[in-house]
Amino acid sequence: MAIGGRRVLVTGGAGFIGSALCRRLVAREGCETLNFDKLTYAASLDSLAPVAHDRHYRLSVSDICDRAALDAAFADFRPEIVFHLAAESHVDRSIDGPEAFIETNVVGTQRLLAAALQYWRGLPVAARDAFRFVHVSTDEVYGSLGPTGCFTEQSPYRPSSPYAASKAASDHLALAWHATYGLPVIVSNCSNNYGPCQFPEKLIPHMIIRALAGDTLPVYGSGENVRDWLHVEDHVAALIAVATGGRAGEKYNIGGHQERRNIDVVGAVCDALDRLQPLAAGSYRDRIAFVSDRPGHDFRYAIDPAKAEAEIGWRSTIGFDAGIDLTVRWYLDNQGWWRNILSGGYRAERLGHSA
Repeated sequence: MAIGGRRVLVTGGAGFIGSALCRRLVAREGCETLNFDKLTYAASLDSLAPVAHDRHYRLSVSDICDRAALDAAFADFRPEIVFHLAAESHVDRSIDGPEAFIETNVVGTQRLLAAALQYWRGLPVAARDAFRFVHVSTDEVYGSLGPTGCFTEQSPYRPSSPYAASKAASDHLALAWHATYGLPVIVSNCSNNYGPCQFPEKLIPHMIIRALAGDTLPVYGSGENVRDWLHVEDHVAALIAVATGGRAGEKYNIGGHQERRNIDVVGAVCDALDRLQPLAAGSYRDRIAFVSDRPGHDFRYAIDPAKAEAEIGWRSTIGFDAGIDLTVRWYLDNQGWWRNILSGGYRAERLGHSA
């Protein structure tokens, strides 16, 4: 089943991953695309500039917690596929203020599922069979790994942070809507994303922007925490493959086979900056400073994407070193994008102190 030309509703389409998905759906796939986004602090309409005036794209500034707005969107737009990406997603912010994460990630997901179910039940049989609801989640729901092994779709859920717990709850709700009501839901759990248009609070853009400002580069603990990294364009390709080739009621882990310690990620950013915008003297690595760790900081995540690779034919194509180089180049070439965010009041400060 191809996605080209289909009607697709994307929640959170002005966020990092959502905007990359919208750009691809509109510009490359020719999909009629509705971006349903509340436009919170982490949203950026600048990320959608390449497709903002395309006849296949439209924007609804709405909240997934607003059931009436959801019902209207389903009734008016009549989507064939839903990609659910709207979420509060920053771990440190969830430590300081968990309530917003429960409201959006749990309550909002339940209301979206309820609206989707009502809409789906009213479709003709063939349209019901073709409909898909892709719930986009994270590997953080699985908790922390030791030095070996990988998360599979059968790994137990052991969330450590309020963010991870809220996403775990939403995963369970999504799969329950399939098991109980038959809604054709698919859940994807991805590893850490990076690439163009990522909000400055995330590790890689945070380090790039601080380095360019001449600030120190703070690394939690000793920097030994390990993450599996996935370029956002690879992730978007995976989501489309899940929607068109995945089985309803199933989970698919999406990973890049690119494990790196946090200190090595920061070092790679520094090395790319040393090549692309060298300092008058010394290296950006000289600015690395270790800071106290955050509460509940999981030691290691690693995804086994074998099921996605075997069942839907997807595999990551962008290696980490090449992806970091592309990402640093993008932030150097698009300083207006992130400076607009900084000028709007966002401060690149330490979060996540609270219990």
